[in-house]
Amino acid sequence: MMSETRWNREGRFDWLMVLVVYALAIFGIFCIAMARYQPSVSEGKPILNKILDNRSSMWQSIFVLVSPVVIGVIVAIPTEFFHARARLVYFAVLGLLLLTLVVGTVSNNLRGWLKSSILGRSIQPSEFAKLSILLMLARQLSRSEKPMSKFKDFIRTILIVGVPALVILAQGETGTVIVIAFMFLVMIYFAGVDIRIILLFVFLGILFIGAIVAYGMLSETTDYRILRLLAFMDPQKYEKSGGYQIIMSQRAIGSGQTTGVGTFLPGSWTTLGYVPESSTDAIFSVVGECFGFVGCAAVLLMYLFLILRMIFMARFTEDKFCQLVIIGVVSALLFHVFQNVAMSMGIMPITGIPLPFLSYGGSNFISNIAAIALVLNIARSGNAVTSSVPLPILNSGQDIGQAVQRRGLRRLFTRRKASSKSPGIRFR
Repeated sequence: MMSETRWNREGRFDWLMVLVVYALAIFGIFCIAMARYQPSVSEGKPILNKILDNRSSMWQSIFVLVSPVVIGVIVAIPTEFFHARARLVYFAVLGLLLLTLVVGTVSNNLRGWLKSSILGRSIQPSEFAKLSILLMLARQLSRSEKPMSKFKDFIRTILIVGVPALVILAQGETGTVIVIAFMFLVMIYFAGVDIRIILLFVFLGILFIGAIVAYGMLSETTDYRILRLLAFMDPQKYEKSGGYQIIMSQRAIGSGQTTGVGTFLPGSWTTLGYVPESSTDAIFSVVGECFGFVGCAAVLLMYLFLILRMIFMARFTEDKFCQLVIIGVVSALLFHVFQNVAMSMGIMPITGIPLPFLSYGGSNFISNIAAIALVLNIARSGNAVTSSVPLPILNSGQDIGQAVQRRGLRRLFTRRKASSKSPGIRFR
């Protein structure tokens, strides 16, 4: 007879989540190597040589090897530290953003990188700004049961998000601003902000996008961001400018069909360089071409697992600040995955948003690892209840309530009294 499943209220390290993250990261190194594959240099060599022969995949391997240190440090820090020092982290990153705007290096029409003396690498502060905004926003929203209900709190919350977002927008990074906006809307929704305020933000966002599209259609602008929106609506009309990446990415993914054309193929679309930014923003086209529908489905299922796992943690986290941190991480990850995959398939405009853990980039990878580490910290500290049993939501064909009742966990679905310092979220 099986013993009753025991849930650990004192917290534990979620090794399964780490395993899935590093499965994606290692697969990402492989995809970057294929995207930058040069047959004249690496043809006939072992896979390891093909990875090390390429500068991008070699550096991505270094980032992956260094990342466990980041996880170890963040998990070792008491959770209370992130609440207490959120303001310090926020203003430190904001300072880096302002410095980048003044002395940052320009690449692909973006002034978004700070040159570092460490091995000649550059740092992209906007990637870490998402984390700093997340922490500061979670701190602000967890201060009361009805956040943004007072004018002072409303203005303060808007400034927390608006100031760094405007600086990032001035650098030319529209994609990062969109991620921040989506994360903001999701966090204020779960924090209990009046739905009328949320709908107002959504309406203003739609109005702003509509105004940009109208301006682009009525003028002869050469702004690449507006051209991307116009190219999304009619890629063939802009096939030599804003629509080129959409068309080439669709062709690469379509050529993969069910199981893909194979790895390190000299004549593939990505190897021949037809797909722009194939190792960064368009990395999903490499997955689709080389591994087909099967590979794409496997990658998306791993992302789905991470998202559901973290949603489950947030549902059973008693502290509101910790809940909002997890929700912020989930929303950012969800939007990154959706937008990157959708723009690669031509069903969303090109925005330059990388695919987490797969796309090349040290700042992006380390910031994503840090976000996952924050969730692991919360789970390990006991603020989130974790279980050794599969997630009830993953048990297909079973009602969640029945699954929980059978495991003797009905009491966990009863709303617990929230902490007086940080009231829990009411999941709507």
